[in-house]
Amino acid sequence: MVKDMIFDTHSHYDDRAFDGDREALLASLPEKGVGTVVTVGADIATSKAALELAEKHEGVYAAIGVHPTETGSATEEDIDWLRARSSDEKVVAIGEIGLDYHWKKPDPSIQKMWFERQIALAKEVNLPIIYHSREAAEHTMKIIRDTKAYECGGVIHCYSYSAEMAKEYVQMGYYIGVGGVVTFNNGRKLKETVEAIPLESIVLETDCPYLSPEPERGRRNDSTKLAFVADEIARIKGLEREDVIRATERNANKLYRLV
Repeated sequence: MVKDMIFDTHSHYDDRAFDGDREALLASLPEKGVGTVVTVGADIATSKAALELAEKHEGVYAAIGVHPTETGSATEEDIDWLRARSSDEKVVAIGEIGLDYHWKKPDPSIQKMWFERQIALAKEVNLPIIYHSREAAEHTMKIIRDTKAYECGGVIHCYSYSAEMAKEYVQMGYYIGVGGVVTFNNGRKLKETVEAIPLESIVLETDCPYLSPEPERGRRNDSTKLAFVADEIARIKGLEREDVIRATERNANKLYRLV
């Protein structure tokens, strides 16, 4: 019988935090229970790095896109590059894209323009979208509805809003990305969201090297630590860890159209 494996739907293995052991770590993941990883770009340089890692490692895939905080220097040439590489067999999504109002720059008008531009690209190339939305709940939802971005499918990464809004996203067909924050004592909103939405709409993610779960909080995160996230989801849902790993792996394969 094939063993159920953790699927990390959102990582950043190009990050310098992995410079000392990146190749060895990625190569070791299957024996540690991690079957599939998506490493995600934040601009063209990191999108290229993500694609290089995906092409080098079986079980590693790439998402390519321009993060909202990087849109101040975005160009149409970037869109052309994203379009050209979107057909690569190891590219599974456009992302991470969206809105981030925590930072004052770039101006929200610039973020919105490139968010909409990349949604249009995702619809053109028929790929799901990885959404980054921070302190921009209403504007993110409005743009998604106005552009009918939900037609592409996708995941709301590092979900941080209310359980009620999560239900709206689920009704639109989106998956909700759940990572280390769900294990934090101050992660109440995410715990409530996990309780409120069906397991069939949840995917696991690290956002590594960031957001390590308890009891690893403060240390470098990696995909193997999703076992702690699965444990907390299982506790909330009254399930076993294996049930969560099996369901979220299935969900992630559907999200990224790998089945």
